[in-house]
Amino acid sequence: MRQVGTLVVTSTEMYLAPPPAAPELDSHGLRERARWQWRLGDPGDPLSDLCLFLADQGIPVDDLARPGGAARPGAAFGAAVFVSAAASACAIGAPPGRATPAPAVPDIVAIAYDRTRRSVPTPTGTFTRKSEWRVGHWTPSWTSGQHADAVDAVRAAIARGDVYQANVVGHSRAPYHGEPDSALNAVAGLAGARYGGALAGPGWAIATASPETLVAVAAGRASTRPIKGTRPATAAGRAELLASAKERAEHIMIVDLERNDLAAVARTGSVVVDELFTVRRWCDLWQAESVVTAALADGVGLAELLRALAPGGSVTGAPKRAALAQIAALEPVGRGASMGAIGWISPGQLDLGLSIRTVAVDATHLHLWAGGGITWDSEPAAEVAEAAAKAAPIMAALAAG
Repeated sequence: MRQVGTLVVTSTEMYLAPPPAAPELDSHGLRERARWQWRLGDPGDPLSDLCLFLADQGIPVDDLARPGGAARPGAAFGAAVFVSAAASACAIGAPPGRATPAPAVPDIVAIAYDRTRRSVPTPTGTFTRKSEWRVGHWTPSWTSGQHADAVDAVRAAIARGDVYQANVVGHSRAPYHGEPDSALNAVAGLAGARYGGALAGPGWAIATASPETLVAVAAGRASTRPIKGTRPATAAGRAELLASAKERAEHIMIVDLERNDLAAVARTGSVVVDELFTVRRWCDLWQAESVVTAALADGVGLAELLRALAPGGSVTGAPKRAALAQIAALEPVGRGASMGAIGWISPGQLDLGLSIRTVAVDATHLHLWAGGGITWDSEPAAEVAEAAAKAAPIMAALAAG
């Protein structure tokens, strides 16, 4: 056994895909140099402390409107960052929801890396080695009937004028037997995963196949790519999605929310919808995506950016704070590793995805979350089926290992 930073590396090393949005390294690899983490209930302002950690590693994030120059000598190559939906809600004074079913996973983690000439994978975490890989029965945290009841509860809230839309998410867990790295790498490699990758620590790991950009910043301009609207990836499904007035109304409502969120940290008049309701494919599903961009105001740093945009509007609803209150009241367990921010930050680069289509693993179980946005026109049975359709490719990848 040997100590590497905060990781204990043993003979049961786990090798995972690179962190989400990390750059291609060709013959190089990544070597961890430092990490910082935070959980609900820990002291301090977590977003400010996250920024301090990154600055200590030579990755300043206090003014993202100013394009980054060359990295200073001794700076980290970059850092993988994960911020849970619960941590983001707390950062804006909104209810964080129920307790996470996967408490081994921190609510915020940042891992700074150096680039190395090593061509072999870098161990990213440790688990007790078991035998052949198997996934047990998936047990949901609510029944299909309870999920449908939550949809009806949101529709009732819309009728009262409490919200215009709210996203409800369900959770399932399954026991596993064997080493999880190959299964998690299969998730990270799913088709359409813009943020395919993984992070890990002692006794936990998360892997994502997320297609959705929460926020990216390049040359002082921020972009977000909200996704709303899902159909099977068939010709008929594409035509149905494009023709659906309900899906388009739901989508545009979230685009308006993202425009408003970006405007809070943007130069006046710079917010632009570059693409609206473009259909793109993820695994065996069509999904509708838009692109909203803005020039950041001077002095906007990572903490201000995350307080403005996270949790992402496409997984909360509108108005955001009212939707978060509905979510906290309706969902039986916390969102854990899902619906948060995950990605890569380096000098001059910031690219954070929304941790949808994401699985967490602890010492005994796999954890998976899926859901959808609820509007007045939502049909409970259809919403339950949509959540199952989003979870199915992840479950299949995990089963195949």
